Amino acid sequence: MSLAQTIITVAIIAAGTMITRFLPFLIFPENRETPRYVAYLGRFLPAAVIGMLVVYCLKEVNIFEGSHAIPEIISIIVIVALHVWKRQILLSIGVGTVLYMLLVQLVFI
Repeated sequence: MSLAQTIITVAIIAAGTMITRFLPFLIFPENRETPRYVAYLGRFLPAAVIGMLVVYCLKEVNIFEGSHAIPEIISIIVIVALHVWKRQILLSIGVGTVLYMLLVQLVFI
C-alpha cells in the first residue's frame, strides 16, 4: 500500500468510527424521550445476545464422547450459582472461564 492509500484508509476508518460514536447522540438527543422500541431493545437485547452466545458455545458439545460435557456442566453450574450469589457479571464470567480452562487442561485430559 502506498502512503496515500494508507492515509486514505486511516481517514475512512477514523470517520466511520466517529460516525458510529456520535450518531446515536445526534439521533437521540438528551432533551427528547427515547423511543419505545429503543428502550425495548436496550432492555431485552443483552439477554438475547448472552443466550445466543451460550447456544453458540455449546453447539458442538457431545455428551456421548470425550469428557461427556462434564467440564461444561460444572462451569455452567458455577457461573449461575456465583452470579445468583454475587450479582457480578465479570466475576461470574471470569471464574467460569478459568474453571473451565482448568478442568479441560488438568482434569479431563
